[in-house]
Amino acid sequence: MRFPRLFWPCLLLSCCTTLAVAGPLAPPTAPTTAPAAPAAAAPAAAPAAAPATSPVPQQPSLPGPAPTLPPGEQPAPGEQPPSGGAEAPTTAAQQAAAVEGNPDWAETLERIAGSVVSIDVDSTRAFDTEWNTSAQATGFVVDAERGLILTNRHVVTPGPVTAEATFLNREEVQLYPIYRDPVHDFGFYRYDPKKLRFIRPKALTLYPEGAQIGREIRVVGNNAGEQLSILAGTLARLDRDAPEYGIGKYNDFNTFYLQAASGTSGGSSGSPVIDIRGRVVGLNAGGANGAASSFYLPLGRVRRALNLIEQGKPVTRGTVYTVFNYMPYDELERLGLDTRTEGAVRKDFPRNTGMLVVTEVLPGSPSESVLQPGDILLRVNGRYVAQFEPLEDVLDNSVGSQVEMELERGGKLVSAKLPVGDLHAITPSAYAEFGDTVVHTVSYQQARHFNVPARGVYVANPGYVFGSAGITRGAILLALDGKPLGTLADFEAGIATLGDGDHATVRYLTIDDPNNRELRPIRMDRLWFPAHHCDRNDTSGLWECHDLAAGPAPSPVPVSSTPIPHFDDPRMNALAPSLVMVTFDMPYSVSGITERNYHGTGLVVDAERGLVVVDRNTVPVAVGDVTVTFAGTVQVPARVTYIHPLHNYAVVAYDPRLVGTTPVRAAKLLPKEPLTAGQPVWVVGLAPDSQMHARGTEIASIEPLDLPLSRTMRFRDSNLETVQLVNPPTEFDGVLADKNGGVLGTWSSFAYENGRELAQENHGVPIDVVADMIDRVRTSRPLHSLEVELGELPLAGARQIGLSEAWAQRLAQHAPTRREALTVVRMVGGSSAAQTLQQGDLLLAIDGQVVTRFREVEQAAADKSGVKVTVWRGKSEQTFDIATANLPGSDVDRLVQWAGATLQAPHRAMSVQRGIAPVGVYVGYFAYGSPATRYGLYPGRRILEVDGLPTPDLDSFLKVVTGRADRSSVRLKTITWNNAPEVITLKLDKHYWPAYELTRMQDGSWTRRMLE
Repeated sequence: MRFPRLFWPCLLLSCCTTLAVAGPLAPPTAPTTAPAAPAAAAPAAAPAAAPATSPVPQQPSLPGPAPTLPPGEQPAPGEQPPSGGAEAPTTAAQQAAAVEGNPDWAETLERIAGSVVSIDVDSTRAFDTEWNTSAQATGFVVDAERGLILTNRHVVTPGPVTAEATFLNREEVQLYPIYRDPVHDFGFYRYDPKKLRFIRPKALTLYPEGAQIGREIRVVGNNAGEQLSILAGTLARLDRDAPEYGIGKYNDFNTFYLQAASGTSGGSSGSPVIDIRGRVVGLNAGGANGAASSFYLPLGRVRRALNLIEQGKPVTRGTVYTVFNYMPYDELERLGLDTRTEGAVRKDFPRNTGMLVVTEVLPGSPSESVLQPGDILLRVNGRYVAQFEPLEDVLDNSVGSQVEMELERGGKLVSAKLPVGDLHAITPSAYAEFGDTVVHTVSYQQARHFNVPARGVYVANPGYVFGSAGITRGAILLALDGKPLGTLADFEAGIATLGDGDHATVRYLTIDDPNNRELRPIRMDRLWFPAHHCDRNDTSGLWECHDLAAGPAPSPVPVSSTPIPHFDDPRMNALAPSLVMVTFDMPYSVSGITERNYHGTGLVVDAERGLVVVDRNTVPVAVGDVTVTFAGTVQVPARVTYIHPLHNYAVVAYDPRLVGTTPVRAAKLLPKEPLTAGQPVWVVGLAPDSQMHARGTEIASIEPLDLPLSRTMRFRDSNLETVQLVNPPTEFDGVLADKNGGVLGTWSSFAYENGRELAQENHGVPIDVVADMIDRVRTSRPLHSLEVELGELPLAGARQIGLSEAWAQRLAQHAPTRREALTVVRMVGGSSAAQTLQQGDLLLAIDGQVVTRFREVEQAAADKSGVKVTVWRGKSEQTFDIATANLPGSDVDRLVQWAGATLQAPHRAMSVQRGIAPVGVYVGYFAYGSPATRYGLYPGRRILEVDGLPTPDLDSFLKVVTGRADRSSVRLKTITWNNAPEVITLKLDKHYWPAYELTRMQDGSWTRRMLE
């Protein structure tokens, strides 16, 4: 049974094209466009603002008739411009400018087009306001000699990123981030100009003075996925409020924005806004929903930053930890602005229509006790300041010193001397990752949203450790095991004392409830994922990483005991020592299963060995961490021992010594007791809170289980007769018991896919399936399978397709009350049955014994390496020798993380449901922002070749790919579920996505090793 889960969207804020590919049965995500921002205060009826996003093609459905896209997503249209020769950029620019009616504009566009680039962005880790994701955007050359490209901050990203620029002639160069502004939406990439062989771009001139109302402009960039798109517009406002994209997301502040009637969309982030002379007057950033209106960042502070970078000087950014808004005079009068002050300011700034007002002051800052929302800014260092840029000019040049401010508060003059802080110091430049969790210090951006001081540890990605504990993205960690957390170093010191599997408590707050503090236990992981500390290096453009401290050996699990409660119900009393709560956490999505956290009722079947039976909707695969809880009190770790290859069961094992004197008892199984319609039974089980429940009912019917095929090719049970109950319980799972508490069957949760949704429902299963499984586990005896999925056909229907009267009578005599024949529905791909049997064959006998029930077929083949199968095909009886498959029940025993993809051997469910032979390397899932995402190595595919060399299994694959240089390319031949081949190229990123391997040992434990 699955835990309810909160899934997070993968967004890249603002108007870049987001590659939001999902794996098979991807978690629900928000639309790839960021939420709309409210319109500016004036005009009041202006449409809402939103980033101009537009996703590139998403992964096709698996399986499905054709690639499909979520609502609102469209593939990137348009023909690609010519590549290679020196004439390509000129030709492409001419084609793009040809639609321009004004010859002066056409000449300008042709001249500047070669300086505009399309940027592929892979944000490799969640960081601050951004998720790890892949996107497309735009940038343009502002210094051709140094190789500097200007684009938006959210394109450079605040966190680790891998990016490439594609010029108009299709030449690619690697980009390295060298600056992202702490507040404003701009940043710079660097490339090596020597890497360009066929194009010589020219630097575009930044001309902030050219931003004037009524000026005709063109926005040139990668709009809606086009390599080169040109949109016309006219500047309408120079003092628009900065767009608001929502709480928890990146939002610019303390600046005006320009507004124009021009509808930009996906991929246009970072596009230059040019005048007719080709000078850049603004930087495209966002647009309005429902209207052809776009917003551009003014370039005053951008030009200052560029000049400092070109001079090799640091870009100082000062702050008094305050957000100002520009308010018109009529509103200022209501705030108490003195008329004499207004007159003086109007005289100094006759074109202005307002002044700056304090709207937010950062808690815990030096300004908190001095400034208040509603304060009207008058002077800074003795001079009137009524707009953002003059204020920022003073602050940026005063970092580390003080400024004198004069303000009016309710008509009264207030003077203050404030220290100027460093914005870069409250912008995180390091992170720690462990257990797939990413944390860093709280940024100014998030501190604003939470209205808390800019200290503490922020959860950028809850990953495996915090996700399993129910701690969500965006939480601010305040204490670890009772010790306060002020910095990232505090947190790293805290987890350094924890061994793998050790537990600790975390106190935190969330943006949904910032006034309350929550406390949750976490389980430390040092097995499944590497652990690193990474620091940003703007010289190299990389985040330099080193391993976190290895930590101590795991603490020994204490021995604990608890009494078993007594119940008045005799069935509950008999079964209480045998029922346990099992939890399971999956670190990786494998075998078509993407849900990560599960719980369900387990049945102790061997107290001496600590064997517990659960359904596969509680323990779906062998990869993960298991806990077993007795009487809601004693919790001990366990390991997956057996995954039933045919049916909805798994076996986990705990160490019986750890439960001390707890009176655990193996349940009494009654495999020989038949189950019939009308028979009274009691359903006994545990609710999610470990409370025991029982309900008396009766068997309504026993029917074949019929679940739809899985779109993601996850496990799906078949060839099984299940028990349907009158008024069955749905709020808990457990067992079917007789009046004395003997176990007649299990009341198990079955997961299945209903379209694109995952559903679950409970069914009863006769206990003889469990009894046989436990016997095989105890004796290490494998299970053999005929590898055929069967259906039931009434004998009348069988006669209509040719079954002889003699065989109809034999089948009727074998099961007088059922009068049905078994028909072949599908065969497991790659099996002996697939080579011999055909769909529609009527299965009559195995080794001469008539069979009409699923269980009879299973038992007839269970311990034999081969059987004689008699079928009716066409108009005659035919007998074939068929080899059975040896199914050990080990499930997934090896995983490889490569280029951000989770690779494994093809799992059995794929062969069962789709008839696919288990050949090649199966892509189980991928990490967002990785090469696998960028280049389309989608889940559900199999890799058959690398650079023309066959890769029938993981060993051959690793032999071919190991040792490749970072950023080198590989050519992969892949094949989909319906055998459609595709060749893709993938560029490695070994810095952020190193390869490693996870292997299951004989005792059920796992080990991890780096492959390079």
